[in-house]
Amino acid sequence: MSAVPLTLGWIAGAVAGTLGGRSETPVRDVVTDSRAMAAGDVFVALRGPNFDGHSFAAEALSRGAAGVVVEREWAGAHAMAGDGVAAGGVIAVSDTLQALQDVAHAVRVASGAKVVAITGSAGKTTTKESMAAMLATRFRVVKNKGNLNNHIGLPLSLMQLTSGPDMAVMELGMNHAGEIRTLVRIAEPDIRVWTNVGDAHVGFFASVDAIADAKAEILEEARPGDVLVCAADDARVMARAATFAGRRITFGESPGADVRAHDVRDLGWDGMRARVETPAGATDLATPLLGRGNLANVLAAAAVSLECGVPLDAVRAAAATLRPADRRGVVRHLRDGVTLIDDSYNSSPAALRRALDVLARETRAAGRVAVLGEMLELGDHAIALHEACGRAAAEAGLRLLVAVGGAPARALAEAAVASGMPREHVIHFESSTEAAPAVTAALRSGDLVLVKGSRGTRCDVVADRIVQERG
Repeated sequence: MSAVPLTLGWIAGAVAGTLGGRSETPVRDVVTDSRAMAAGDVFVALRGPNFDGHSFAAEALSRGAAGVVVEREWAGAHAMAGDGVAAGGVIAVSDTLQALQDVAHAVRVASGAKVVAITGSAGKTTTKESMAAMLATRFRVVKNKGNLNNHIGLPLSLMQLTSGPDMAVMELGMNHAGEIRTLVRIAEPDIRVWTNVGDAHVGFFASVDAIADAKAEILEEARPGDVLVCAADDARVMARAATFAGRRITFGESPGADVRAHDVRDLGWDGMRARVETPAGATDLATPLLGRGNLANVLAAAAVSLECGVPLDAVRAAAATLRPADRRGVVRHLRDGVTLIDDSYNSSPAALRRALDVLARETRAAGRVAVLGEMLELGDHAIALHEACGRAAAEAGLRLLVAVGGAPARALAEAAVASGMPREHVIHFESSTEAAPAVTAALRSGDLVLVKGSRGTRCDVVADRIVQERG
């Protein structure tokens, strides 16, 4: 595809801004963090509840920025007042956030690249990484930088299209209605992927159905040639996917799915294996990623890759080499036969139940231990959802359950006891800092330990302590 050579004039045109400076000045990149800025970049001065990027605009220019994108009031008071800060160009706009989104969309269109956009309540990052790995066997691919998947992060990620890759794989994050709609307009995806609907962020919604309606914004503004890759096993997804204006490709274990797994074998900490039927033929597919949830993510990635012309053999080979992203189900075999599943990046009730299922199915462990951090953003549903997860923990055959956090975590622990776990095998701590030494001291030779919680509970502290003591 085409590289997009940025200049101040090109950016000013894309954002309908007024340029003070030389239009032919080349631009290296567009950034929103002045600390990460390099000479030749354009700095976009965003405003937030606790910061104002305009405070750093003059400094950015003095440090060699090709230009800054600022609100018209700032430009009038500073850069255009002849006070010496306009060594680079100044692009004045009404709204700098809108300008960031507009330039990213303009780059997306000018690049001619094929864009894939992924939404779902769980597994977006794993799906993105799996898809990028499969597509990279045939195409030059870019993907979100880190977890930059929101109304600011997505535009910054799309700026990679200036380098002229063939494809971009972008995950779309949300926790409120209307956010996916904005991201779809920016990315203008050719292929939309909807992996599932779950209870993550349900505290911001009236129900899981309301979450599904918000996720369904991925379907909007589709052109007849656009493609939707969607989860055949998720009734909420399929009910809403019927309205999609383009073509649909389904994946899952349901009969009739276009990319369908059957004869599924759970290999515990070694991953998953299945027979997969596709429009390109059938194959035996294995992946080291854990559990049925991740198998679905790999099927979604396979469906997109096959649609884009990646050979089935290449898809199968890539699936066998996949590795989880950091703290998203990473398996570590430690001293004394202790095995750690570090899933501490984040958690939701649906994702936690899937992780507990992985734990329960692993028969090689001498004992099973779960360290479960409180799940945040569940609102009025928090206690009931934690209690349900406590009951699921009791059914997973645990030797030890450690719950970390406030009242919802305590409710999880109590529900596990009420469901049959001996009270002496269930411990509650208010913080991960308190839990970490107790967990490491309680581990026995041959234990399999799952560590999972919302980022705010910092369960990574527990995982790191286990590695430090047992690694």
